[in-house]
Amino acid sequence: MTFADLPTRLRDALTEREYSQPTDVQAAVLEPQALGRDLIVSAQTGSGKTVAFGLAMASELLGDEGIVRQANSPLALIIAPTRELALQVSRELAWLYGSTGARVATCVGGMNPSQERKVLRSGATIVVGTPGRLRDHLERGALDLSALSAVVLDEADEMLDMGFRDELEAILDAAPDQRRTLLFSATMPRPIEALAQRYQNNALRIATVDKGRSHEDISYQAVTVSPPEVENAVVNLLRFHEAETAILFCATRDSVRRLHATLQERGFSVVALSGEHSQQERNQALQALRDRRARVCVATDVAARGIDLPSLSLVVHVEIPRDAETLQHRSGRTGRAGKKGTAVLIVPFPRRKRVESMLRRASIKAQWIDAPDRDAIMAQDRERLLETLMAPVEVTDADRDLAAKLMTQKTPEELAAMLVHAHRSKMPEPEDLVPNTPEARKAAQKDTHRPGFEDTVWFRMDIGRQNNADPRWILPLLCRRGHVTRNEIGAIRIGPNETYFQIPRTLADKFAAAAERTAGTESEEDSIRFEVSADGPRVAARQNRKGRSDRGQRPRPHGVKVQPSRGSDGKKPGGKSGKFAGRSDRKPDRNTDRKPDGAPGGKFSGKPEGKSFKKKPGGKFTPKNDRKDRGKPGSPKKFGTPKDPFSQS
Repeated sequence: MTFADLPTRLRDALTEREYSQPTDVQAAVLEPQALGRDLIVSAQTGSGKTVAFGLAMASELLGDEGIVRQANSPLALIIAPTRELALQVSRELAWLYGSTGARVATCVGGMNPSQERKVLRSGATIVVGTPGRLRDHLERGALDLSALSAVVLDEADEMLDMGFRDELEAILDAAPDQRRTLLFSATMPRPIEALAQRYQNNALRIATVDKGRSHEDISYQAVTVSPPEVENAVVNLLRFHEAETAILFCATRDSVRRLHATLQERGFSVVALSGEHSQQERNQALQALRDRRARVCVATDVAARGIDLPSLSLVVHVEIPRDAETLQHRSGRTGRAGKKGTAVLIVPFPRRKRVESMLRRASIKAQWIDAPDRDAIMAQDRERLLETLMAPVEVTDADRDLAAKLMTQKTPEELAAMLVHAHRSKMPEPEDLVPNTPEARKAAQKDTHRPGFEDTVWFRMDIGRQNNADPRWILPLLCRRGHVTRNEIGAIRIGPNETYFQIPRTLADKFAAAAERTAGTESEEDSIRFEVSADGPRVAARQNRKGRSDRGQRPRPHGVKVQPSRGSDGKKPGGKSGKFAGRSDRKPDRNTDRKPDGAPGGKFSGKPEGKSFKKKPGGKFTPKNDRKDRGKPGSPKKFGTPKDPFSQS
């Protein structure tokens, strides 16, 4: 398939942008069997998906002469997960449909909503936006979908991962039934299948992802380092590769902030990109990278979708991705449109097995290497310097006069040395790393201890995550029951059904005696028993990983009476008539059901403000969640992955 059958105006726009032949995904959506049908397209990042769906919906937008059809409301709607991706899509469609008379409107969070509504009322042909902002305009009556002919969901899997299901359903339910729905996604998990089944009709599936070739333009490397030397390894990698543009991925905003400051201090031209930055700051950061005023970008995963920098040749995973899909989306920022790129994972010694497993799931073969040292960087510098100096340059008469004057004062060797020194002084100094030896790896595997916790005793309590155990609740409980301070409590390991914690051996007897004296003296919480654990949490963790088949025969926790799920009358136990599981000889005193009032180490002050507690059968204490408490630490329920407020309206 070629571009020959396209309308003349679109063909001219592609020629002007030096598009000679369509990519695989572009050719697939232009096949005769795809015309006019709903599509489910799976294609890798950097394969030209934006132009693909721009061409796919041309028949719905253009008339016979290649001019956009007249309508009082938008004809096409493109929904993208992040502002960066939405802005990029708008730019692509603007040049593709620029000569057809189409007007492209962008609706994303961080922009002026009043200005967006004005553009929508003035007659936009194509609307591109993020789910939250589009739903807001729809509910306010500013977005009219009555004439809509095509809807495109770009990076649909990411939108569902970010929790935009409700927004997507609200928008699609408001669109006309006769529209075309084009669903583009790098992966096809079950939620995407369900969405397609509900909102598409006889959709054609197009898959251009070839696992054997999807990584051919990206060279993967895994660099093993000691955990404290991750930042030093980043510095050396940047110096070794000297990429025209590089992006460094971190897991949190705090990590981005810290690494950005570190690299600035070392002399790198670096910008930061994360959810805490405003839209204007993010636009300025990306523009600095495009203008070559900055060469390094430190970003969270919010930047893994939608950033397209032609000069980007190096991706560094400073913090390990959470899964194989995130790894691919991060790395997909380079190696785009036939260009080569390098993706480097920085792997602390203790995390190597996890990374190897992730690479296997992603069908990626990575080269395991050591971080470049000072000698390797200096050797690379010499090669680059020779290449730079040997390149032809234009020399003016003034330059020749200056060179002749320098030759009278310095020898050629001295001038060459001065030139090398001037070139090297512009570059940040490499870092000296600990050699990757068996001794270094063994030392990194050892547990590190706070001063005073070199010799500790593990204790165990029969409350775990299934009982809504939380450090902010456990820590004050241990201090009160054991007559110790928070600084005298070591590591806390919360498992599914039990919690382990460390007490210095010199205080272990004192703690155990105090905990025994306070057992059952005040409230239901005081019936929780503490006992010394000879094995500690490691044995329990290994048993959990093995997935034991005898879970139904697990011994009952100390002090907890296991109640049946339903009584003999068929009703669930509990309510006011239910007995406290730990002490069946008395009813719980509602005035003594207490939890800590907030920060770890805080005093008990009855029920914390804004939150009450109820008792569940089986001795579980469950905080009643008010809406304002959702998602806060200690909340017993999960409400999905929190949305990044800067990736939506």
